[in-house]
Amino acid sequence: MTPKGETAGERSDTRGLESLLEYLRSNRGFDFSGYKRASLERRIRKRMHQVGIGTYEDYQDHLEVTPEEYTDLFNTILINVTGFFRDKPAWDYLSREIVPLILEAAGDSDDPIRAWSAACATGEEAYTIAMVLAEAMGDREYRRRVKIYATDVDDDALVRARQGVYARDALKPLPDGFLARYFEQGPLGYTFRGDLRRSVIFGRNDMVQDAPISRIDLLVSRNALMYFTPEAQARILSHFNFALRDTGFLFLGKSEMLITHADLFTPHELKWRVFRKVSRVGLRDRMAFFADAGLAAPAEGERHGDVQGGVFDTGPVASVVVDRGGVVTGANLRARTLFDLSPAAFGRPLRDLELSYRPADLRTALEQAYSSGSDVHLGRVDWVATPGQTRVLDISVSPLPRGLGAVFYFEDVTETARLDKEFEHSKRQLESAYEELQSTVEELETTNEELQSTNEELETTNEELQSSNEELETMNEELQSTNDELEAMNEEQQRRSYESDKLNLYLEGILGAIGVGVVVLDRDQRIHVWNANSTDLWGLRPDEVDGRHFLELDIGLPVEKLKDPIRTVLGDGAGMIEEQVEAVTRTGKAMNMRVRTLPLRRGEGDVYGAILLMTPLRKADLDG
Repeated sequence: MTPKGETAGERSDTRGLESLLEYLRSNRGFDFSGYKRASLERRIRKRMHQVGIGTYEDYQDHLEVTPEEYTDLFNTILINVTGFFRDKPAWDYLSREIVPLILEAAGDSDDPIRAWSAACATGEEAYTIAMVLAEAMGDREYRRRVKIYATDVDDDALVRARQGVYARDALKPLPDGFLARYFEQGPLGYTFRGDLRRSVIFGRNDMVQDAPISRIDLLVSRNALMYFTPEAQARILSHFNFALRDTGFLFLGKSEMLITHADLFTPHELKWRVFRKVSRVGLRDRMAFFADAGLAAPAEGERHGDVQGGVFDTGPVASVVVDRGGVVTGANLRARTLFDLSPAAFGRPLRDLELSYRPADLRTALEQAYSSGSDVHLGRVDWVATPGQTRVLDISVSPLPRGLGAVFYFEDVTETARLDKEFEHSKRQLESAYEELQSTVEELETTNEELQSTNEELETTNEELQSSNEELETMNEELQSTNDELEAMNEEQQRRSYESDKLNLYLEGILGAIGVGVVVLDRDQRIHVWNANSTDLWGLRPDEVDGRHFLELDIGLPVEKLKDPIRTVLGDGAGMIEEQVEAVTRTGKAMNMRVRTLPLRRGEGDVYGAILLMTPLRKADLDG
């Protein structure tokens, strides 16, 4: 039985689409599960319509017997709409404001400036980044320090991108002087400069499935996220967050806002879609302790002793307990030693102790814990315990049950923080060594090929972008692709129109030069050609007679006498029929007129009109 709201045909289409996507994944390694279903179905349907196939099952059969169809299908799904300096005002802002910040953060060190063009299509975006950085740094520094990684899932697009050859029309958006400065003309088009091209490394990377490139200063991915589902977008943005340095920037397309991703990115300049990375600190679970929740609340006189008795004096984490009124009621041995708490501190309000604001603001955290009823984590805080000795404390506060008070935890993570820094330093050294190894292999094997980027994996939270705006932008991309095709057809039409105008000009010259009146009729005996000699004879201009029935003309020519010859020629395609009639010209002059009627046909084909040749007869002609 068909579910409510879903027809049997719709269920069949859904199963057919899922079967086709699974077939593409298993046979070609393309996983489109993260793409938006509406956009994906529209693109596949477009390709099916182009090859004249109606169902997904039939199209899958077509793919099995026609391997070359995969290329056309992937080119249809992966629209690859791109261009040099696309949305130029945004690139101007990036060049003017963001690139100087990146170079300032890098300083005078020899660390490379690393950029990543994700979903680079045929390479225009990656080479745009190269030109922007070369303008800012100069050719010498660019060649020494810049690494640009350009990735996509479309292998055919990557092949074109690696070649770096473009037609002149594709280079029209370049700023003045850039064509001569960064491109060299060759037999196939304009090629990006070879010495700068060596810093651009192309490779295949699925933004959803594959691990990201690390330590990136500038990550450019323009109008790619909108093709993915919210779940896939969340995974991609998680990868982007990992890929960027803390000083790095994310540059997105004009439809991508990241409104619901404040935990990953914060706007630097929302108008031009430039974002900064939000650094994330992992939370760890805490074990709260308190007296048996089933116990009745102690009397006022017994409060300090009862609560303090619940503190594990030998606990591994320094702990300080306060009651509901904010009075310090106890602390374990580690806390007393760490903060040099004397017995006089117990029974005093927390706000009166230096501990309330050093090493962190505990009073605000305590209020937050009481108001939310849950743990509040202050994170890691540097604390100068004694001159010359800095410790790192991980601080949190947990409210006790039944409103008895709260307990502060101060975990000494100094050694852990040191090891984390050493680990990060070692990891950067390892990554640098591995990158150098990749560069060496690339130079030995071929100067025009790229290395696959180092992969690391990171999983994070989900998010959702505004789908409606992205769908509109997707359709705009498709319309742009269609518009390119229409422009090509329009150019062809203009060329043919020019040739037609030229032929008409020749025809008018011929008809005006033959010295006789010429009239061309269609099968309905309506006038389509009326030359200048006809105007001289009968006084009517071509625009006055165009489309009129010939036998309805009121001129000095007795058109009724020509009715039979015209019908005969149009009827059986007879040869020329000649008549002599008496006529009066537009000047009132009477004369004899020879009218020859001929059939109008294409080659040996059917007659589709008649030609009338009108020649005034001189006296010598009549005597003859």
